[in-house]
Amino acid sequence: MILSTPGPSSAFLAATKPSPPFPRVSKLFFLAPSHSLSFRFRSTARRSTAFSGVLSSLNLHAMAELVQDKEVFASAEVDSSKKKNRTRSRSFLDAATEQELLSGISEEAEAGKLPSNVAAGMKELYQNYKTAVLQSGIPNAHETVLENMAVALDLIFLDVEDPFIFSPYHKALRKPLDYYDFGQKYIRPLIDFRLSLLFHPAAVLTFDLIYCRNSYVGNVDIFNEIQEKLRQGHNIVFISNHQTEADPAVIALLLETSSPHIAENLIYVAGDRVVTDPLCKPFSMGRNLICVYSKKHMNDDPEHSEQKRKANIRSLKEMALLLRGGSQVIWIAPSGGRDRPDPLSGEWFPAHFDASSVDNMRRLAEHSGAPGHVYPLALLCYDIMPPPPQVEREIGERRVISFHGVGLSVAPEISFSEVTAAFENPEEAKEVYTEALYKSVTEQYNVLKSAVHGKQGLGASTPTISLSQPWN
Repeated sequence: MILSTPGPSSAFLAATKPSPPFPRVSKLFFLAPSHSLSFRFRSTARRSTAFSGVLSSLNLHAMAELVQDKEVFASAEVDSSKKKNRTRSRSFLDAATEQELLSGISEEAEAGKLPSNVAAGMKELYQNYKTAVLQSGIPNAHETVLENMAVALDLIFLDVEDPFIFSPYHKALRKPLDYYDFGQKYIRPLIDFRLSLLFHPAAVLTFDLIYCRNSYVGNVDIFNEIQEKLRQGHNIVFISNHQTEADPAVIALLLETSSPHIAENLIYVAGDRVVTDPLCKPFSMGRNLICVYSKKHMNDDPEHSEQKRKANIRSLKEMALLLRGGSQVIWIAPSGGRDRPDPLSGEWFPAHFDASSVDNMRRLAEHSGAPGHVYPLALLCYDIMPPPPQVEREIGERRVISFHGVGLSVAPEISFSEVTAAFENPEEAKEVYTEALYKSVTEQYNVLKSAVHGKQGLGASTPTISLSQPWN
């Protein structure tokens, strides 16, 4: 999910001007609506975008040339006067019942304002979200479904009418509508935040209630250490596995109590599919994103492969600029896409990392001018929104949604110089370093798996991975 080969040159570190809007991007992450927000307002800066969840390999020489490039790309301007005169449909926000909400979708489709496939996806999303939230047993579940889905459907419809265009670097939209808070409120009811109870044989006769799908955070103390480094101006890179479109919301919800700075400021390297899918775009708009085209989809349309490559280079320039300023925390999944189960066993495990992607991300951090650190991060959350069994070429996948426990864990920083000290061959060193990161992510993932799926709860902790529930 990233960059390219040989070592960075001085030209690559040269100052550059911000890049233009990124081509269409949309469907990367699901977030959640906020009940207290005013949804009558719309951001005035809008552009079109598309990209999938991973950075493609880039040639460093080309990168160096483009980082020096002084060309300023024109951003798409919004004709605010036309927007002010446009009558906003309130088919969804005014809905008081489920029937009114679903009828609103049909009415907008019949009026030609919603493509039939998008309308069908909206209805399916409503039903699947409703089923999942009702599974949670939370108080007022039906009201939560109606409120959250009314906002989500309204924002999806609004974007169909007035498509948002993502820039190479997209900063989360927090005003006038807080899309970040919207995402948090939408995903929160899907996560099992109940208190984990440890089973003890001696207590079996008096107390044997054990929750088995709760959520956990591994090594909160390391997250605290990372927040302190960010305050000191250091850059942080999380090398992680990737499981669902909802990953950003899951990560933020698990960290909002103990590590709020990371939760709100984390920048995700995101593929074009999360910024182009109409059902996903409103959720992506609430996250900080570096927009790229995934290597898995780079040649889906050969005619536009070169255009996608250039777009990725522009995104790389934006990342280099951000890191030069320090105090940045970036998440990237160098597998190039979401994890998927083994076709034979059905077991889920982190997809293998691309060594070139890992190496280029590391070099970007090391040559930014500010201290840089690389940490292995593991994420377990596929149950709440699993991807299709196979990679799909077309935009518009089905959203299967469930209520379930999830997990997140970080391990100590892994130093390239220490891990590769005995290897002189650069290519071999890249592979060794990548394998060290992958091994750590897999080890943490297995601990989270034991806690959530193995019903061990906090008892799944090991000497190096301490699980906790900071929200309790």
